[in-house]
Amino acid sequence: MSRRGRPDSEPEPSRLRVAIVNSDRCKPKKCKQECKKFCPVVRTGKACIEADKDSTLAWISEVLCIGCGICVKKCPFQAISIVNLPKDLSTETTHRYGPNSFKLHRLPIPRPGQVLGLVGTNGIGKSTALSILAGRLKPNLGRFDVQPGWPEILASFRGGELHNYFERILSGSAKTVIKPQYVDRIPRQLGGSVGDVLRRKDERDALKSLTEELELAHLSERSFSELSGGELQRFAIALLCVQEACVYMFDEPSSFLDVRQRLQAAHVIRGLNDVENYIIVVEHDLAVLDYLSDFVCCLWGSAGAYGVVTMPFTVREGINVFLDGKIPTENLRFREVSLTFKISEPLPEAVESDKDQRYDYPDLEKTMGKGFGLQVQAGSFCRSEIVVMLGQNGTGKTTFIRMLAGMLRPDNLKPGEAGLPELNVSYKPQSITAKFMGTVRDLFMTKIRDAFMHPQFQADVSKPMLIDAIIDQDLQTLSGGELQRVAIVLCLGKPANIYLIDEPSAYLDAEQRVVTARVIKQFVLATRTTAFVVEHDFIMATYLADRVVVYAGRPGIACRASSPKTVLEGMNEFLAQLGITFRRDPQNFRPRINKIDSIKDQEQKKSGKYFVLDS
Repeated sequence: MSRRGRPDSEPEPSRLRVAIVNSDRCKPKKCKQECKKFCPVVRTGKACIEADKDSTLAWISEVLCIGCGICVKKCPFQAISIVNLPKDLSTETTHRYGPNSFKLHRLPIPRPGQVLGLVGTNGIGKSTALSILAGRLKPNLGRFDVQPGWPEILASFRGGELHNYFERILSGSAKTVIKPQYVDRIPRQLGGSVGDVLRRKDERDALKSLTEELELAHLSERSFSELSGGELQRFAIALLCVQEACVYMFDEPSSFLDVRQRLQAAHVIRGLNDVENYIIVVEHDLAVLDYLSDFVCCLWGSAGAYGVVTMPFTVREGINVFLDGKIPTENLRFREVSLTFKISEPLPEAVESDKDQRYDYPDLEKTMGKGFGLQVQAGSFCRSEIVVMLGQNGTGKTTFIRMLAGMLRPDNLKPGEAGLPELNVSYKPQSITAKFMGTVRDLFMTKIRDAFMHPQFQADVSKPMLIDAIIDQDLQTLSGGELQRVAIVLCLGKPANIYLIDEPSAYLDAEQRVVTARVIKQFVLATRTTAFVVEHDFIMATYLADRVVVYAGRPGIACRASSPKTVLEGMNEFLAQLGITFRRDPQNFRPRINKIDSIKDQEQKKSGKYFVLDS
C-alpha cells in the first residue's frame, strides 16, 4: 500500500483505457493540479486523480477514469495521455513498468530453426519483448507491486510454445545473446581493438569467414573510437555470430548500412539458422525484413502507452497486415489509413508542364581526403521532381549533395566559371546534432517561423511528422528518430528551389519511413520544387524516385555518378551491380527481394529485368 492508502497496482479489471503520466513532464509542485481540479469523477468525491504540492508525480485510477480527456487538455505540461483500448486486453497483460506507465500485451512466439521478424512503430514494446524473451526482464503479468514468481508466470504460458521456450531459458540450457539497437554506444563499452574482441569471443571457429563476408578484415587493428556507424554495426553483428548460443536477437541490424551491406548482413544472420536455434530480428527496412524472416509478428498500440503483439503470420501476410493497418484474424483496425507504394499516380497538369523546365549541370570532379575521387556525369533536373541517389557507402553521394549545396567547390570549375545552377538550396545533412539550445517550438519559430505558422504546412508536413507530440520538448533531450523528424521539417520549412535530403529514413521506424516518404513526395509536388534524396531503404527510395542517379566504382577510392536515369533503367543498373532482383507485391505494390537463385530470381536475371514497375 502507498502512503495514501491506495494500492500501487490494482488487479487488472475489464478496463477499456490506459492512463499514462509522463514522469519527465509531470511537475505537481509547479502547477495548480488542474488535472485533479477539473476531473468530473473527483468532483463526485471519488479519488480518480491524486496530486498535491507534496507529490512528485500525479496518479490516475484507470478503474475510475471515464475517459473524458479533460485532464489531458488541462495539464499545462502535457504530461497526461488517456488512451482508449480497441478491445479488452486485461487477461493478456505480460508486463507493466509501474502505475500509469507503458504496458505490453502478449509476447512474440519464437520457433526453433526459423527466423522471427518483429515489425512495429517506435515505443510500442519491441525492445521490452526482446528483454523478456532474453530472460533479462522478468514479466510481472501487469502486477508491478507484488511480483509473481516464475511458477505462476510459466503457468500463464502453459499449453503454448512460450512455455517450453521459457523453461529452456530458466534452466540455463539456452544461452541468449542480443545485438543492441544503439551501436554508437559500443566505443564507450568496449576497449582494445576490433580483432582482439572478436578473437576472444570466437566460439564457433567462424571468425575468418565472418570477417570476410562482413568486410571487417581491414579493421582488425583499429580501436572502436575510429569506426564509423556502418563499421560498428557490422562489428556488432559479427560479435553475435561468432558466439555459440541458442537464442540470437538482432535489434535493427540494417542501421547505417547500404543496400549491399544489408543483404550481406541478412545472409550472415540466416547462416545461423539451425534446427535448435532461435533467431529474432527487429527491423524497420521492410525489404530486408521480408528477405530475412521466415514468419513475422506485428506490434500495434499507442507509442509510450501500450503495445500488443499479434500471433505469427507468414512473412508476406505479416508485412501486408502491418501496412494495411488491419488484423483480419481479430477483425481489428489499428491504423486509419493503409500504406501503399503504387507510384503510377496521374500528375496535375501544372506539374506535367514543369517537366519541360530543366536546369542543367556540367561534368563535375572532386578529390577528397586520402585520394578519394568522384566524377559526376553531366545531367539535368526539373521542377516537381525527386532525384534519388543510389550507391554503396563511400561512393560519394554525400560529396555530390554538398557540391549541389555549395558547401564544396568542384575541382574542375575555375573561380567565376559558370557551373551549377544558381538556385536557393535547403540541406538536411546525414549526421544530425542538436546544437540549438531551446525547445522544438523555439527552433522552428527562430528558423522557419513563416512556414511553420502556415496552416497548409502544418497540415501537410508538421502533423504527419508528429511534431505536436514533441513541440515543447527541449531539443537536447530528443531521441534519434525525433531529431530526424525535426531536421526534415526544418529542411522543408526553408524557402528553396532545391531540397537536398541526406538519408531521411535513418532512426525512423517502418511506419514513419512510409509517412516521411509521402510527406516529401507531396511537398515537392505541391511547391513545384526539386529534391535530391540519398536513401538506402530500397522501398522508400522506390516510392520517392522520379529519376535516379546510380553510383559505381570502388568505394572510398574512385567512383562515378551517372546522369539522372529513369526509375526502371536506373534501378536495373543498380541492382545488376548487387546481383539481386526485386518483384512487386500485388496487394500494395511494395518491392520484395527475391531469394538468391530462386526460380523467380533466375527468370528475372535471365531476362535482364532486375526491377519491375508492376506486379
